[in-house]
Amino acid sequence: MGQFQLITVVALLCGQMVWAQETSATDAAAQSGAEPPQAVTTINVRSTLVVVPALVRTKSGALVYTLKAKDFTLTDNGVEQKLTLEDDAGAQPLALLVVVETGGAGGRQLDNYRTLPTMLDGLIGGVPHKVGVVAFDSHPELVQKFTPHMDRVEVALNNLEAGDPKAATLDALAFAVKILSVQPPEYRRAILLLSETVDHGSSTTLAEALRAVSDTNTVIYSAAFSSTRSDAKNEAKKFSQPDTPGPPGGCMAKDPEADPDIPENEVAKAFECLNVLIPPIRVAKLAILAGIHGLSRNTPETVAHLTGGEYYKFDNVKSLEKDLGTISNHLPNRYMLSFHPQSPEPGIHALELSLKDYPDLKVTARSSYWLERENESKP
Repeated sequence: MGQFQLITVVALLCGQMVWAQETSATDAAAQSGAEPPQAVTTINVRSTLVVVPALVRTKSGALVYTLKAKDFTLTDNGVEQKLTLEDDAGAQPLALLVVVETGGAGGRQLDNYRTLPTMLDGLIGGVPHKVGVVAFDSHPELVQKFTPHMDRVEVALNNLEAGDPKAATLDALAFAVKILSVQPPEYRRAILLLSETVDHGSSTTLAEALRAVSDTNTVIYSAAFSSTRSDAKNEAKKFSQPDTPGPPGGCMAKDPEADPDIPENEVAKAFECLNVLIPPIRVAKLAILAGIHGLSRNTPETVAHLTGGEYYKFDNVKSLEKDLGTISNHLPNRYMLSFHPQSPEPGIHALELSLKDYPDLKVTARSSYWLERENESKP
């Protein structure tokens, strides 16, 4: 037998031996009930793409359009990530869900919503779009399915009626996020929330709400009218009930009208509460603790900040028009950054986006995202 033929036979035999060893290992694992080598969970996690829309402004509020991906620094739970910047993101199709409070004090705001259809035209711009409408009191209801026809949206908004005394904002947001989650991936996703500042009557917990708004690439823009001081105090009491898990006194029991800066003892208390409520949140930064605390104080403001959106307060039609005009200018002019997490551990992740060489510019971006476990069901 020639030398070349001998080498070929040896190579084939080696290949068969390796194949036989791999097959035996797989069969043995199957017979023992153990997982075979190379579990697929790692492949699934590595495919995760996190989108981070960002707005950059000067101190005077002027928008900045000329930055590149290399100008940004983003950390995920303190670990810097490699960023990609989408070109011309403002031209992407838009799926917009208008979420309107009709219950509680929202019933007195219905006249202010009548001009919303005209304002939405400016908000959408000239891109392909789908718009839906959710109305909520003690329960959310989809009163207009997603449609490109703005005349149908106008009819839905003009036919809104006052609801019951409740205003379950957290329930409505969880409902809206779920609806948006099935929209085509090429669509930008946005929620326009019109509500009072304090939730009234949601069954969704603070931890579930944090997970819901962080578990999507949806940006939430909020325009809110103030809840009364007495209403805010009454709602704060629900976080201090004896059946609330956590330390004595309950979680997040601080007066909603107090200073928004959380003192050290409140942070420690919040951290202890979160250990009970939803353990994966323990890996997140104190910024997330402040965020979940904020959900009990001012729901629309907090969800806007968590998702990288914007928050405004309005008193009448004129101020609402001004606020939506500002959002209309900002929405298509965001940098669409994205990354694949280097440390894809399930649970809540804290994000921090900054600029390397532009200390005088202000950046607005989402501050968290949620990463599911494999086969984990959403709340």
